[in-house]
Amino acid sequence: MWYPDERLHDLAHGELTPADQLELQRLKEQIHQESGFFCAGYKERCLRRRLAIRMRARGVHRYSEYGHLLRIDPVEYERLLNTLTINVSKFFRNLEVWNEVEREIVPALFRLPLPEVRIWSAGSAGGEEAYSLAILLREYARLHGLERRLRRFKILGTDIDRGVLEVAQRGEYGEIAFGEIPDRYLRRWFTPTDRPGNYHRLRDEIREMVDFEPLDLLTDPFPAGQHLIFCRNVTIYFEREVQEALLWRLRTSLAPGGYLVLGKVETITGELAREFRSINHRERVYQCR
Repeated sequence: MWYPDERLHDLAHGELTPADQLELQRLKEQIHQESGFFCAGYKERCLRRRLAIRMRARGVHRYSEYGHLLRIDPVEYERLLNTLTINVSKFFRNLEVWNEVEREIVPALFRLPLPEVRIWSAGSAGGEEAYSLAILLREYARLHGLERRLRRFKILGTDIDRGVLEVAQRGEYGEIAFGEIPDRYLRRWFTPTDRPGNYHRLRDEIREMVDFEPLDLLTDPFPAGQHLIFCRNVTIYFEREVQEALLWRLRTSLAPGGYLVLGKVETITGELAREFRSINHRERVYQCR
């Protein structure tokens, strides 16, 4: 990461002076009060780096100056939250994870003798993950003549960033979103558009399977009784204590026997590990006991 001067480099990577520490604390409190984003649980090194990105973009060099800027320019909050929440995703990102879900979890979900099967994509960004799940369910139903059972599935995608949720609801994506999707899925479930950038639009039967809602994982209640939760590459940005609390809350949101899929560098340890059995440790796929 490059910064235009030594001052911003120190704020991003160096040791903060007592004055800078005080200004940073006040800025975190301001951001929480005015935007609802809970900075206290965010890893400080990550927070400082991303704050420096926005400070560089706006030409300010003190946390107090950036706090003043946020007060007089509310649009900057949107830009800051986009930077903090890092809304980057793709359809079927890390395909080996999806192969495991397709092989082990999707058939098990179809076997559940329930009127409703709940799936939650937590930190869903632009919706690629939630829609990938919908595609897998549609594919399985099509291959096994189980289309009628699809109405039982309720897929929820949540994110703190309302802007990316609007992208998800539109269901139109540029070329970068399709870097890992199998070609057969792209041909079957997407239609090319006239937008520059090789945009494709999801077919309605996929879009209609997913609902999107804003949700802050650190402060809002979690949906209960979930049979599958995807929460990939979300907890890594939080301090360890916050990570553990979040994972425990995810556990309580799962129905008995429900599945949890984490990111490649995230894992379940300590007392919480006793609550799960590993379906595929390499791919971070777990089932609660």
